Amino acid sequence: MHKPGDLILGGLFEVHYSSVFPEWTFTSEPEQPRCKGFDTLGFRHAMTMAFTIDEINKNFNLLPNVTLGYSLYDNCGALVVGFSGGLSLASGREEQFLLQQNCVGSPPVLGIVGDSYSTFSIATSIVLGLYKMPIVSYFSTCSCLSDRQRFPSFFRTIPSDAFQVRAMIQILKHFGWTWVGLLVSDDDYGLHVARSFQSDLVQSGGGCLAYLEVLPWDSDPSELRRIVHLIRTSTARVIMVFAHEFHMMHLMDEVVRQNVTGRQWIASEALTTAAVLQTPRLMPYLGGTLGIAIRRGELPGFKEFLLQIRPDQIDSSNYGNSMVRQFWESTFQCKFAPPPAGWVEAGGALCTGGEDIESMETEFLDLSNLRPEYNIYKAVYALAYALDDMLQCEPGRGPFSKHSCATLQTLEPWQVLNYLQKVNFTTPFGDQVSFDENGDALPIYDIMNWLWLPDGRTKVQNVGEVKRSDSKGEELTIDEDKIFWNFESKKPPRSVCSESCPPGTRMARKKGEPVCCFDCIPCSEGKISNETDSMECTSCPEDFWSTTQRDHCAPKKTEYLSYHEPLGICLTTTSLLGTFICAVVLGIFTYHRSTPMVRANNSELSFLLLVSLKLCFLCSLLFIGHPRLWTCQLRHAAFGISFVLSVSCILVKTMVVLAVFKASKPGGGASLKWFGAMQQRGTVMVLTAIQAAICTTWLVSSSPAPHKNIQYHNDKIVYECVVGSTVGFAVLLGYIGLLATLSFLLAFLARNLPDNFNEAKLITFSMLIFCAVWVAFVPAYVNSPGKYADAVEVFAILASSFGLLVALFGPKCFIILLRPERNTKKAIMGRGTTKS
Repeated sequence: MHKPGDLILGGLFEVHYSSVFPEWTFTSEPEQPRCKGFDTLGFRHAMTMAFTIDEINKNFNLLPNVTLGYSLYDNCGALVVGFSGGLSLASGREEQFLLQQNCVGSPPVLGIVGDSYSTFSIATSIVLGLYKMPIVSYFSTCSCLSDRQRFPSFFRTIPSDAFQVRAMIQILKHFGWTWVGLLVSDDDYGLHVARSFQSDLVQSGGGCLAYLEVLPWDSDPSELRRIVHLIRTSTARVIMVFAHEFHMMHLMDEVVRQNVTGRQWIASEALTTAAVLQTPRLMPYLGGTLGIAIRRGELPGFKEFLLQIRPDQIDSSNYGNSMVRQFWESTFQCKFAPPPAGWVEAGGALCTGGEDIESMETEFLDLSNLRPEYNIYKAVYALAYALDDMLQCEPGRGPFSKHSCATLQTLEPWQVLNYLQKVNFTTPFGDQVSFDENGDALPIYDIMNWLWLPDGRTKVQNVGEVKRSDSKGEELTIDEDKIFWNFESKKPPRSVCSESCPPGTRMARKKGEPVCCFDCIPCSEGKISNETDSMECTSCPEDFWSTTQRDHCAPKKTEYLSYHEPLGICLTTTSLLGTFICAVVLGIFTYHRSTPMVRANNSELSFLLLVSLKLCFLCSLLFIGHPRLWTCQLRHAAFGISFVLSVSCILVKTMVVLAVFKASKPGGGASLKWFGAMQQRGTVMVLTAIQAAICTTWLVSSSPAPHKNIQYHNDKIVYECVVGSTVGFAVLLGYIGLLATLSFLLAFLARNLPDNFNEAKLITFSMLIFCAVWVAFVPAYVNSPGKYADAVEVFAILASSFGLLVALFGPKCFIILLRPERNTKKAIMGRGTTKS
């Protein structure tokens, strides 16, 4: 179909969907293939280009004083026919080509709109790209066509499969479908989609393919049975299909046969608007299908233009050619004269050319979903704007050699290519049209949903869109409230290989399976994951520990010997009780200070010993409570000095007992001069001062300090006082042990002295208790963790203090309070009344 003009654009459309090829022989002229099976929608596509050019010619602002013409070819659904048409459109360049009204044949063109199938466009573009012939496809989506090295002159107004795949992935991510099946056709379209989908799905982290199957061209029943069985047994509830209508028809026959329901189908743009699949027989299986469709547009005046196409109007537009006659015959099921033999006899009607097409229910006039037509409309306008920009070039400012411009008489297709790359305009429908460096227009898809109405009818409704813009990137918009879900729950299905790992767990890949198949492993102690599907568990900070749920870190529990816990309360009570008993004993001794029992063996040392024991009881309180620097420094110093003061008093007492016994023997009186009151006090002070010097040296050189210990328990912080210097602590204890051992040995030697009340026996017993307690303390202290080490030390302090208090002062208090008759000098000296 041709229309003359100053500039000619070519078009390739599928007006017939099959071809019959004659047998080739060497004895006769080759015949041209015959086209059969009139495609009404394909004819409407061709008429869309005619309408658009007619609209451009009426626009005085676009290509003024220039008339566009067209030359349209039918590819007959066959690659060889479409390829031949493309070559015919591009051939025949002469120095000058004068158009005549009665011109026969196809004039050369400056650009081609088409072809529909990706395979057809690949073949045509590879050859015509060598001559930089601009080709703007309205329906070829193969992502391979974006390769500028192979296809330098190819453009398209339909999104490529690369964007179609990304759009599908966005839909999957929106609904959380991570486990899906993929069915593709066995051609360039399907195989490139499969390759793109596998790579993009992994990069986006949107999910995994449960299976990838290629639908056979020959509709092999056994292969289809195998594929449908896989669909039925797979755990994937979402199936994406990138194929052609006849592939899907054969597949659905087997789906119906095996009664595979409960699946969410997602259709590519080639299937979304396929009416042949929207039948009552298939809707129980395909109802609720989601798909992406080419952007729908509106073309004002298009219906009026189509109504003008009549076979009886032979005018300059040449609509009365055979293509229009075939459309008429296909629509009204009639034949123009002369009819084929036997047509009239068989009851066939003759066409008059005056039939009323408006009264026919035909998809030709159903303009509610102008999708490919809208792409054709944009493709023709893109070429027109490129021509307009080129013809408006100012001499000396052009993009060609020596800044020259192209002229109407010398236009070349490669010159149009330069301007087509820079086209940027907005359609009346509000969509921006421009091409990127690969020749792809800004992509936009409508998201469609197959609604199964109660009366059995099917409605394909728009529920959103996905597009890419220069400013905002890729955007997905879905109105979920409008979507019809073909499930009992009326909600989106779940389609995952493994359920999400909740916080507190991490994902662990299953060996040999896709990344979407995993186990959920609880985080180990001290580690958490606070997000769903965490790949790793993170360690808590040092002062924090994981909760039982392992979903967040909580401050670690603190542990120390507290006044508020039962153990601390018991030790505190015992310490105060010992202090109180010391105070009571001190009060008794003060009250009875003039009695022989108190005055015997230096009462001053007894009072000093009671005070030191009180200090021993009180110093144990420093080991209870939250460790502070001052308590850590004071506790061992106070403990060491208090006990040295006590043991020093006992040691001096023992030495006095021995000195008195020795003095009672002939010639032993001189020994008492070394054990006067001043000497006794001085000895105690010197021995205590030595311990004070040890403590001072220890505190200055390596002072004890509070420490947060996390070695004993992972989930607790044990507050303790580190001794700073183990040597200092050992010297402190060793000095006390030395004095205690010396006291024990001296008292042991004096235990059998002939006195009625021999204090050496009491000292021996008290030192025995004291040494036993502290010998047991060392291993117990070393092996007790945290607060229990403090408890052991407090227990040792209290036990040894009580041992000294009870052993030394218990018998004396017993005599003072309960046996006052024995509290006499004679009784103490062992001289009874009957003794001579």
